[in-house]
Amino acid sequence: MELSSPRFKAIAVTAGFSLWFFIISSATGLFSFEAFAIFVAITISITQIFALKLSKALDIFALINTKIFLGILFVFVVSLYGIFFKVLHIDLLRLKKQSSSYWLDTDKIKQSTIFRQY
Repeated sequence: MELSSPRFKAIAVTAGFSLWFFIISSATGLFSFEAFAIFVAITISITQIFALKLSKALDIFALINTKIFLGILFVFVVSLYGIFFKVLHIDLLRLKKQSSSYWLDTDKIKQSTIFRQY
C-alpha cells in the first residue's frame, strides 16, 4: 500500500538534503544563496528523475526504521529507564506518596516555588 506519490517523496528528500546543506554550509561559514540555489536545482532534478527507485528505497527504509530501529530504541532506552526507576524507587508521578488522594498538600509546598514555577 502506497500512501504518498513518488514525486512527493522526491520533493521531501530534496527538502531534507537542502536543510542539511544549509545547516552544514552555515556552520562552516561557506553559505551563499547561489550555491544553495544550484544545490537545490541539481538535487530536485536528480530526485525527480529517480523518483520511483527513490520511493522504493524510502519504503524499505521506513520498514527498517519502524520495525528494527524503533524496537531497539524502545528496548535499550525506554525499558532501561523503567527498570532503573523501579530499582532506585524513583516515583516521578508521585503516586506512592499519597494514600487517599493524588492532590499535593499545600502545607508542604514552599512559597518560593509558587512564585517561581518555571
